[in-house]
Amino acid sequence: MRIQHSIDIDAPTERVWALTIDVETWPTLTPTITSVERLDAGAMAVGSQARIKQPAQGAKIWTVTRLEPGRHFEWVTRLMGTTMTGRHELSPRDTGTRNTLTVDIEGLLAPVLGLLLRAPIYNAIAKENEGFKRAAEQRHAATASQANS
Repeated sequence: MRIQHSIDIDAPTERVWALTIDVETWPTLTPTITSVERLDAGAMAVGSQARIKQPAQGAKIWTVTRLEPGRHFEWVTRLMGTTMTGRHELSPRDTGTRNTLTVDIEGLLAPVLGLLLRAPIYNAIAKENEGFKRAAEQRHAATASQANS
């Protein structure tokens, strides 16, 4: 089962990507993430892990399985006999960046979890996308303002 949300952001892809891979700042961007703790040092890479706590949920460890700098990263976690894959995809646009967040749920219980979690997950990734948009556009406006001073 796939759940997806896209949003256009009026900021360069590099700025949105910087927010995307700085996972420890995500709790400041969105109310859907309570805390993020990187479990390794250095730049995000395949194999990097983070412990993420979300409201009304237990903490989950997410492991990066694919990363294309500036464009895409993907990570997975396990939940009740299922695999959840989160994807962050950035596409340059004439006026900025399209940010697409996707959650795929696979496994024996995926149909049941899908029925129960589709709406909450969609609402969560939509809020997360709004947070990325707000932060990237504010930083882009501040940078543009400083450049014009």
